[in-house]
Amino acid sequence: MKELVEVIAKSLVDNPEEVVVTEKENEKTLVVELKVAPTDMGKVIGKQGRIAKAIRSVVKAAASKEDKKVIVDILQ
Repeated sequence: MKELVEVIAKSLVDNPEEVVVTEKENEKTLVVELKVAPTDMGKVIGKQGRIAKAIRSVVKAAASKEDKKVIVDILQ
């Protein structure tokens, strides 16, 4: 999941070298944290959160075959 979020985020932002993705795993939950440059936050979130919602949907679809809940957090 980390690689998937990283590829998507790097393709959206102007500063792909500042994209940092970390994973924290519990028993049934995987938390993926995405950090981008402050100037790129709008590109990752999108108008009314549409891009962030789309990223979460893609990750959720990819995680469905692993039977885990995945939470994508976008951090500043």
